[in-house]
Amino acid sequence: IIIMFLFSTAVIKAENNIKRIYEGNEASKITILVYESLTCSHCAKFHSDIYPSLKKNFIDKGHVKLEYRNFPLDLAAFNGAKIAHCDNNNGVEILHFLYKNQNKWVKGNTIEELNENLKKILNSKNFDLDYTKCINDKNIEDFVLEDRIEGVKKYNVSATPTLIINNEKFEKPLTYKNLEKTLEKLL
Repeated sequence: IIIMFLFSTAVIKAENNIKRIYEGNEASKITILVYESLTCSHCAKFHSDIYPSLKKNFIDKGHVKLEYRNFPLDLAAFNGAKIAHCDNNNGVEILHFLYKNQNKWVKGNTIEELNENLKKILNSKNFDLDYTKCINDKNIEDFVLEDRIEGVKKYNVSATPTLIINNEKFEKPLTYKNLEKTLEKLL
């Protein structure tokens, strides 16, 4: 039954054309999977403090492909991830925008308030998304949840952000200096 479920899910993903969100050269020598949650303050810090140097020194030079994987820690992060995957052309831009503005939309006492804040912040940038359609898309929902399940089963992900570099979990404290040393050894 599990094999049938996994096979049918893979077919659904292919049919609905939900694409991975990534940056860099697909044929790069180094692939980094970053499991993250859009409501995680440590993930936002990764995007503000580590990502710019990573992009400049490794992604833009063609050495690294950075692939974003979903590991939502709550319903607000889950909905944000669905929004990012709803627009295959601007997914990276949406992710960076949501992390940069995390303090503006990750607030509220109910999921309805959080969703309203998410909708407002997205409209302020005019991403031209059908918010309701994106949030209610069951295929995208399955895609996001499959990332989380794979992260736990395959890589033992238990916190965000978690980096997987060429299929090996990055176990050092996540600083740019530690990441840079690891990547330089792989080049």
